[in-house]
Amino acid sequence: MQHYLADRLQLTDLMNGWIYRDLAHWDQLRQLFHRDGTIEVTWFEGLFSDFVDGSMRMGGSDLRTKHLLGSPVVTINGNKALVETNAVIIAENVKTNLGCSTHNRFFDLVEKRDGVWKIFRRQSIYDMGTFTFPLGVVAIDPAIVAKYPREYAALAYLLEMSGFPVKRLFATRGSELETSMKRKGQEWLMM
Repeated sequence: MQHYLADRLQLTDLMNGWIYRDLAHWDQLRQLFHRDGTIEVTWFEGLFSDFVDGSMRMGGSDLRTKHLLGSPVVTINGNKALVETNAVIIAENVKTNLGCSTHNRFFDLVEKRDGVWKIFRRQSIYDMGTFTFPLGVVAIDPAIVAKYPREYAALAYLLEMSGFPVKRLFATRGSELETSMKRKGQEWLMM
């Protein structure tokens, strides 16, 4: 039981490490993933090391983001774990005075290698989102918003207007993509 609790604590700390992205602590952020780790979120798909480089570029832009994380739901099988964590992505473009608040869930495949838990693959499921107006209402192009699923349309619009376009469809609550993602995750966990 003590070993299980230690693993759960390490996994929870790992998920909470996402604060390093919001704080621009890039070296600590890189430590959350295995070297071959990948990430798939609205504006980026690929190796996590490249995601950190992209996040550094985003940090130098007019777009600001913050992630509020909930407690993770953890399923462990040996040296593998599935971890699902509620998050709220708060974003704003300080030049356009437009923001958003998007509720998502990080769905992580995590492996313990050489005694250390790190993320092997991170994907995101989007639940709902809305625009925010930090300094008052600004015009939004409804044709651009309509290109995206309602669950992350506000985030995708803000990303596109900030130079970080969304290039494909992502999982939303109850979608076939979410069902497939979770099925594949369970298969991976049991291998």
